[in-house]
Amino acid sequence: MEKGKIIILNGVSSAGKTTLARALQEKASEAFFVITGDDLMEMLGRSKYVDISSDAYFQFHTSEHHAAKAYSDVGMNIIMDTVILKDDKIGLNDFVEILRDNPVLFVHVTCPLEELRRREKERGDRDIGQGEGQLAKLNPQDTYDLTVDSSNEKCVDQIIEAIKYPKNFNTFKAIWLQNA
Repeated sequence: MEKGKIIILNGVSSAGKTTLARALQEKASEAFFVITGDDLMEMLGRSKYVDISSDAYFQFHTSEHHAAKAYSDVGMNIIMDTVILKDDKIGLNDFVEILRDNPVLFVHVTCPLEELRRREKERGDRDIGQGEGQLAKLNPQDTYDLTVDSSNEKCVDQIIEAIKYPKNFNTFKAIWLQNA
């Protein structure tokens, strides 16, 4: 059985990942399941959010990565919305280790700083400055299969074009080989 494609949208908070994931899901010719960190946290209920330094948070994110792998392994396509930071307990290398044998399109989602600030204020559920504070901590800074600006309407089309060529999904394998 052919493995399902995994699109990982990595970017700071309020960069537009979730909106982009939903637009991709709607426009793609293939079916994609969307897994977002916010949706998974909602499963816990707002009062049960876990401390990001805790073992429970590590387990939470590890299970998210294993779920994407399980879906892909049975031929289902996945779009993941995530924020990978340099100082996270579970980091990029853990993610790569779990998904290295799956077809992963690793996408850096950006937007202009003014737009990031505007979105944070408009959302009302984020600490103001959270996204901007994550900019220097985003991991990786520049190693992706594709970088898109979510404020550009064509970003959905850029990703849809890229998913046509899974043989070009090389970043996760390259990172894994560097660390092996």
